[in-house]
Amino acid sequence: MQKHINVSDIRIAIRGAGDLASGVAWRLHHCGFKVLMTEIDPPMAVRRKVAFCEAIYAGSTVVEGVEARRVHEEEEIARLWGQNKIAILVDPQCEIRRVIKPAVLVDAILAKKNRGTSLEDAPLVIALGPGFRAGRDAHFVVETNRGHYLGRLLKSGSAEPDTGVPGAVHGITTDRVLRAPRAGFLETHAEIGDFVKKGDRVGSVDGVPVNAKIDGVIRGLIHSGITVAEGLKIGDIDPRGNRESCHTISEKALAIGGGVLEGILRWYAR
Repeated sequence: MQKHINVSDIRIAIRGAGDLASGVAWRLHHCGFKVLMTEIDPPMAVRRKVAFCEAIYAGSTVVEGVEARRVHEEEEIARLWGQNKIAILVDPQCEIRRVIKPAVLVDAILAKKNRGTSLEDAPLVIALGPGFRAGRDAHFVVETNRGHYLGRLLKSGSAEPDTGVPGAVHGITTDRVLRAPRAGFLETHAEIGDFVKKGDRVGSVDGVPVNAKIDGVIRGLIHSGITVAEGLKIGDIDPRGNRESCHTISEKALAIGGGVLEGILRWYAR
């Protein structure tokens, strides 16, 4: 007789807590799984209004009705799960997995290369995007490139390689992304949700201005007051001008979350 699996008994550890990882966590949380996320300090998420890593800065954050709280000790994790919340911990290598022994580990760092995840990390390991091979680095890989295969679950092979070109929005690709002109200290002069015109100053790095290249709404912008590397993505302007989209999970994140959910359900339906 097949043993009944209670979803609420399944612990899931997610490496990374940016906007795409948060879309995955949000979807899995609503399905009843216990979710723990691990992050670096400070986090560098651009779309931070929809990223649970904001809890690293503020102690807690809410994304579309779901709350995540920062924890410092193992004992706090179970308490938050009992309160129907997501726990998030500063733990870049996800060492906590050795303690809580998750049934599923999701590598959602989106580093475009494997930074240490292996099949031995959990009974089920799912990795997002390029840099992983299904069956070697993870049991499943989820496609993260926009297009026909976005969110598809791969049982073999790898996700499509990173093109280096952001997805087109109203036909605009690279010009909608704000990047650090040099390495240094970032100061921002605008807020997420602000409308800007081409040429407006959005921020500066060690005094070198970062100006908008298009008209639109600032959909994402990393925290002011941190040190950034040259070329780092520090902001995102949406030419559609929809302020609501700054505070809602993207279709890309939800599609990827669906791929992860499919992988978990397939695994337990074997």
